[in-house]
This record gives sequence, C-alpha cells and structure tokens, in this order.
Amino acid sequence: MHNYSSDITREQFEIIRQDLENAKKKTRPRRYDLYDIFCAVLYVLLGGIQW
Repeated sequence: MHNYSSDITREQFEIIRQDLENAKKKTRPRRYDLYDIFCAVLYVLLGGIQW
C-alpha cells in the first residue's frame, strides 16, 4: 500500500473502527482491510482525484 498525506494513523482509525464495523450488515467476510478502504475514501474526498 502507498502512504498518502490524506491517510490517518492506525491509532486514529481504531477510535472509529467500531462505528464503521457496526454499520456493516453481517454477510460474508471482508476481502479488503477496512482501514485501507477508509483511507481511499479520504483520499478521494480530499481532492486526490481531480474531476
């Protein structure tokens, strides 16, 4: 994984992890790390991809 300026630390992510995990319906196991997905969303929101 690449590290971008929009990424948060794992310690910061642990504060919100429980809220994100509770929002998921109980289906099959995750294929991707929730931390990586969250950092990708932050990257897009903070202008990492110009439209």
